[in-house]
Parts: sequence; C-alpha cells; structure tokens
Amino acid sequence: MWILGRKGSSGFSACSTAEEVTQGIDGTGLTSIVTGASSGIGKETTRVLALRGVHVVMAVRNTDRGTIVKEAILKENSSAKVDVMELDVSSMASVRKLASEYTSSGHPLNLLINNAGVNAPFALTEDNIELMFGTNHIGHFLLTNLLFETMKSTARESQREGRIVIVASEGHRLVPRGGIRFDKINDESSFNVWSAYGQSKLANILHANELAKHLKEEGAGITCNSLDPGPVATDIMRHHSIINGLVNMFIKYLVKNTPQGAATTCYVALHPQVKGVSGEYFSNSNVGKRTALAKDEELAKKLWDFSLSLTNPK
Repeated sequence: MWILGRKGSSGFSACSTAEEVTQGIDGTGLTSIVTGASSGIGKETTRVLALRGVHVVMAVRNTDRGTIVKEAILKENSSAKVDVMELDVSSMASVRKLASEYTSSGHPLNLLINNAGVNAPFALTEDNIELMFGTNHIGHFLLTNLLFETMKSTARESQREGRIVIVASEGHRLVPRGGIRFDKINDESSFNVWSAYGQSKLANILHANELAKHLKEEGAGITCNSLDPGPVATDIMRHHSIINGLVNMFIKYLVKNTPQGAATTCYVALHPQVKGVSGEYFSNSNVGKRTALAKDEELAKKLWDFSLSLTNPK
C-alpha cells in the first residue's frame, strides 16, 4: 500500500485504485486505444476501462501476450469488449501501420491513452533516434497526429468529448540544462540514463501542453492532459536487471501497486470532474504541480516543430 493517502480536492488520493476512481461511471459506447496494454499500468487500465463498458483496443508489441491478457479480462468479465493490435511504438513504420489499419477499420476513437514507456541504456531505434526519446515521445507524437482526424470526427459525430491521455512522470524533473537537448538527442558520449529518461518524460508533458492549445484553437471537442502515475512496481525497469531485482524484492513495499498506479490514468480518461479540462498535469487523481520547464510555452512549441521534423521527413 502506497504510504501517502491524503485525499485531494477530487476526493481521491495516492491510495485510490483505478476501480475506485471510476466507480459508477458508464463508459458504454466509448472506444479507446491503450498503448503498452499487455503489462503493468496499461494492463490494469485496459481491464478497468473494459469493466466500465469501454471498447478497448490493446496496442502491444507482443500480440500473443496481449491475447493472453485479453482472454484473462474476458474470463473475469464476459461482456468486455477488447481487441488486440500490434504496435511497436519505437518504430515509426509500426506506428504508421497501426494508424492506417485502425483508420481503415472505420472504428470510432474517443480515448487515446499513450501509456507505453521504456527506461533503458543507450540505444537507437530503427529510425536512428535515442530509444527512450523515440519510444516515450516521438512514437506517441506520431501516433496521436495520425489518429487525430479519426478522433475529431468521432467527437463531432458522437457529440461526446474525446480525451487524449499522456502518461508522463515526476521523472520530468531529472532533466539536463534547458530541458531538451535538441542538438544532442543521439549523443552517446554525453548520455545519462536518468536525465535522458527525464527528458523524454518532460517531452510528454510539453507535447500535451502544446497539443491542448492546438485542440482548443481548432474547436476539436477533444482534451489532452498528461499525468504522473506515481512510483509503481512495473516492468519499465526491465532493462536494468539489478535495479529491477531490487524493486521486485524490497522497493515494491514502498511504492504503489498496479491498481493504484493505473488510477490517475483512468481518472483522467473517464471521470466527469475532468470534463473540459485540458493542458493540465495530474498526479494522484488530482491536478499536480510541474516544473517551470514543463510549463514553458516556447519550449513546447520548439519541441512540437522538432518532433514534426523527425516524423515527417522530406
């Protein structure tokens, strides 16, 4: 049990679970994509959204593993609507493939939950972008842009607010000077795993901020918010065997369990209290505090343009 249980203005706290923050909410008729849905927070988010009647599309790297999760959810809840699609968010080709297939399917899209993430030693994606920046930010940036028209038409036709939820982290505080090293994203010689992770999580928040402005300007009927799930014992540290072992043995008793870790995601995705709220950063199912860099409008705009240049090569 997570040790900080003080309730915020929403009536929820760090101890609240995903089921608790969505109690009594009917998500019937809503369709959601959840990236990284086969484990950890994504898996619990999928389970709880499906429990509330949402049709959930699990976007996962390993479809066999995703299918096992789907079957477990259906065993618990036979009326659940869950599908599995292949997505490696570190690969732009994979992102484009999923977006194309989803758009061609004609399915609506009310909720997009950009949850997948990685914390790893230095490596480059197949698109030659540092792995954490490429996975945690760039892949989701591209996915969101490619699914935007589908979300916009769904919001218009259903007359229901669309929501984009971006899972960031308090790790956004652990960044290099200036926040985003635009000219050294792929520089292995100056790479530090924690500042690189923080940089990717800061990018998540800045992406949400800037996207919220675009959505408002377009009158798209869609909101976008970022969040910190809190310290959670998941497999995000799987690339750091020693640290992951310590988490599994000891630290798990001092951090949130998975139902608590998925609470803020589910709260921001479904709760009526969040209706019309956009461009905010949530923590423990309440509006949270972010750094000055995470509110920097010029930095957000620069990141937006930089991300477009990486995802739309000429």
